Amino acid sequence: MIAEIGQIALILALLIAIVQSVLPMWGAYKGDARLMALGDRAATMQCILLAISFVALTIVFVQSDFSVKLVTVNSHTDKPLLYKISGVWGNHEGSMLLWVFILGIYGALVPVFGKGLPAGLKARALAVQGMISVGFLGFILFTSNPFLRLNPVPVNGQGLNPLLQDPGLAFHPPFLYLGYVGFSMAFSFSVAALIEGRVDAVWARWLRPWVLLAWAFLTVGITMGSIWAYYELGWGGWWMWDPVENVSFLPWLVGTALLHSILVLGKRHAMANWTILLGITAFSLSLVGTFVVRSGVLTSVHSFAVDPARGVYILALLLLATGGGLVMFALRAHTLRGGPSFTIVSKEGGLLLNNLLLVTSTFTVFLGTFYPLLIEAFTDGKISVGEPYFDRTFAPVMIVLIAIMGVGPLVKWREDSWKSLKPHLFKSFVLVAIIFSLTWWLGKSVLGALSIGIAVYLAYSTLAAFGRKIKFGQAGAMTLLKAQPASVWGFLIAHMGIAICVIGITGMSVWAKEDAKVLRLHESMTVGGYEFTLKSMTPGAERNFQKMVAAVEVQKSGHIVGTLRSARRFYQVRNMITTEAGIQVRPMRNLYAGVGEGDAEKGWVVRAYVHPLVNWIWLGALMIALAGFISILDRGRKRGKI
Repeated sequence: MIAEIGQIALILALLIAIVQSVLPMWGAYKGDARLMALGDRAATMQCILLAISFVALTIVFVQSDFSVKLVTVNSHTDKPLLYKISGVWGNHEGSMLLWVFILGIYGALVPVFGKGLPAGLKARALAVQGMISVGFLGFILFTSNPFLRLNPVPVNGQGLNPLLQDPGLAFHPPFLYLGYVGFSMAFSFSVAALIEGRVDAVWARWLRPWVLLAWAFLTVGITMGSIWAYYELGWGGWWMWDPVENVSFLPWLVGTALLHSILVLGKRHAMANWTILLGITAFSLSLVGTFVVRSGVLTSVHSFAVDPARGVYILALLLLATGGGLVMFALRAHTLRGGPSFTIVSKEGGLLLNNLLLVTSTFTVFLGTFYPLLIEAFTDGKISVGEPYFDRTFAPVMIVLIAIMGVGPLVKWREDSWKSLKPHLFKSFVLVAIIFSLTWWLGKSVLGALSIGIAVYLAYSTLAAFGRKIKFGQAGAMTLLKAQPASVWGFLIAHMGIAICVIGITGMSVWAKEDAKVLRLHESMTVGGYEFTLKSMTPGAERNFQKMVAAVEVQKSGHIVGTLRSARRFYQVRNMITTEAGIQVRPMRNLYAGVGEGDAEKGWVVRAYVHPLVNWIWLGALMIALAGFISILDRGRKRGKI
C-alpha cells in the first residue's frame, strides 16, 4: 500500500506540474492575477506530493519490502540501516526521484521568499520550473518507475553495490543534486526575464542568493565525492579527470562565472547578456551531467542506467531546454540594456576577463570529456584523453585566471590605470620571488616553487584588497571591519580557499610519492623516506561482509610513526571484493596504504603512498563552499526576502 501511495503522489505531481507550466504563463500573458497566483499554490502542492512519494520510497527500503522491484535489486535484509536509507538514491530510479524532489523544493521556496517579486516575472519563472518538472516526472513515470511490483516476491534482495555502501553515499549525491537542480532557478528566471524583456539590478540581486546556494551546494558535493573516491577506491588519488567527475565540474565553472556576472549586473547595471546566457548554460550543463550518467554512454560506479531509451529521453529534454533557452536568448538578447561603458583596466574589465577565462576552461574540459565519446560513437576507433591533456590546456588558463584574481579586486569600477597598481605588483613580485626561491631550495622543483608562489601571490593580493576595504592600519579600521557585509567576507574566504587549494594540488602533483610491491609478513618497502612494514593479516566478519585486515606499520628514521589498517572486504550477496585504504591524516601529509590480492605463501600486493598537503585541497574547497553560504547572508534585505 505504501508503494501505491508513492505512485499516486507521483502521478498527481505530474498533473499539478502540467497546470503549473501552463496557467501561470497564460495568466502573465493576459495580466490575470488569479492565474498568476496559481503558480505559487501549484509549486507548493507539487513539492508536498513529491515529498510524500519520496518518503514512501524510503519507507519501503527501510522495511525491506521486496515486493517492490527497486528494493529487491538494491537492498538486502542484512544491510545496515544507513545504507538502506542511502540506497534509496543509490540507483537510477531513486536518484531521479531525489532529483525531481529537490526541484520541487526549490520551486516551493519561490513563493516563500519571493513575495516582493513582480507577479508576472514570478509566474513565468514558476511556469518554466513546472515545464522542467513535467519533463522529469514524465521520465520517471514512463521509463524509470521506482514503485514497480514483483510477483512472486523474493525472499531477500540482491544488495547494494559494495562501493556504494559507505557514508559518502548518504551525503555526496544529495549535495550534488542540490547544486545541479539549484541552477534550474537561474535558468527559469533567465527565461522569464527574456520573455519580459527586462533584466535589471533588482532582478540580479534577487537571483544572486539562489545561484550562490546552488554553487555552494555543488562545491560541497564535488568535494565530498573527491574525498569519498580518495579513501574508498584505494587508488590514492583525489581527482582523475573521469568523465563523470568532469560533468559535475562543468556547471561549477560556469556557475562561478555567473556569480561574477550577477555581481556586475547588480552593482553596475552591466553584463546583462552575459548573466542570462550563463544562467541558461549552467543548468544546461547540469542536464548534460544527468544525461551522461543515465544514458549508458559510460560504465562506472556513477552510471546507474544502461537502457538507451532513457538516454534518448534525457537527451531530448536536454535539447529542448538548452535549445529553447538559447533560441529565446537569440531572439530577445537585443532588448536587454547594455549598461554603462568601462575600460579593460577596471573592476568590470577584470570580471569580464574572469568570465572569458572560466568559459575557456569550461570548453577545454568539455572537449576533453566528450571528444573521445564522439570518436567512439561515430567511428570504430577509441582514444583516451587523460591528465596530460588537462595539464596542458586547463592548467595554463587557471594560472592566468589567478593572476587576474590578484589584481581585479584592487582596481576601481568603470576606469582605472596600471599606474595605481604598480606598488602592489612590485610588492607581489618581491614576495613571489622570495617564496619561489625558498620553495625551490626545499623542494627542488621549479614547477612546485612556481605554483606555491602563485598561490601565495593570490593570498597576499586577497588580504591586500580586504585591507583596503577596512583601511587597515588607519583609525576606524575596527569599525569598518565590523561593518563589512557578508559578501566581502565571502570574497575573502573564497579567494583564500582557492589559494589553499592550489597549494594542496601542488603538493599532490609535485611531491607525492608512491610504490607497490608484493610483501610477505614482516617485509618492508620504503616510500618517500617512510618504511612501510606488513605486520599482520587478520580475518574478520561484519553483518554483511567478510574481511581481511592488514596492519601496516610505518617508521621514519627508526621511529614508529603509526600503524595503517587496510582491509579487503568480500560481500557475499554481490560476490564482490572491495579494498579499504588505511590512512593516517596529518595537516602537512597523509600516509596511505592499500593491500590487494595475495596469500601467506607468495605475499600480498601492498600499495604505499606519501601525500604531502593533500588535505589542503579539501580544506580550501570547503572554504570556498562556506564563502558561498556566508555571502547569502548579505545585510540589507528585508526579513523574509532572499
